[in-house]
Amino acid sequence: MLEQLRDGDVVIVTKYDRLARSLKDLMEIVETVRECGAGFKSLAEDIDTTTPSGRLVFHVFASIAQFERERISERTREGLAAARKRGRIGGRPPALSSAQKDEVRRLRDIEQRPLGEIASLFKVSVRTVRRVGESA
Repeated sequence: MLEQLRDGDVVIVTKYDRLARSLKDLMEIVETVRECGAGFKSLAEDIDTTTPSGRLVFHVFASIAQFERERISERTREGLAAARKRGRIGGRPPALSSAQKDEVRRLRDIEQRPLGEIASLFKVSVRTVRRVGESA
């Protein structure tokens, strides 16, 4: 899209945060749009960078959006740290217990049973059986 912009074009988005992942990216894109002689409009935020007041509002809104994203990220990190302190380990619980892993290794390595059969027996994927075999 940026390569096809001409003087007088206007880039219209529903929300400006859908155009870029960070304030830096958004500012660079809008600057590229401006250098092409085009404008930028965001429908949800009612921003129009073809006017001086629209450019000011754009910069204020973009800064606030970046601040909100950073705060969400910060709260998420704090929440995960608090959960770890309480002994909560994130992620999915292991598909197999230690005893089951030992049995999988025995069936695979000693009895030479097919991986698919072992997977069915323990109700896991063949990939899980293979990984258990590799971790021995």
